Amino acid sequence: MFTKLKNGQLVKKPFVLQKKKKICAHFLDILWDEGFILGYKTSKKNPNLFEIYLKYVYNEPCIQSIKFVSKPGKRIYMSTKQLWKLNSSMGLILMSTNKGVLTIEQCKKLNVGGEPFAIIC
Repeated sequence: MFTKLKNGQLVKKPFVLQKKKKICAHFLDILWDEGFILGYKTSKKNPNLFEIYLKYVYNEPCIQSIKFVSKPGKRIYMSTKQLWKLNSSMGLILMSTNKGVLTIEQCKKLNVGGEPFAIIC
């Protein structure tokens, strides 16, 4: 999904289509709350797809880069002590925790660790 978002913004598409999954909906909710996308909805033509509306500011994409941290071949987990040492000004860090998909600021408030998925700038 993140690759589709990045590639869609590189070619200046107004929206991209993504297969409908619960985890994608959680990630999209966070991206919408943080202001990286305009929104998303279920496609009318195919109810198994999301239409994700991309956001541009002064004809430049809001998502400049997406870096994947934890991969299937190399899983990375962070404790709450490690989270406090991270500088959250480098971008939005998405974490998978036992409380669901959260940002690093939400993880610090709830005092939970987890697996970092991606850093979005």
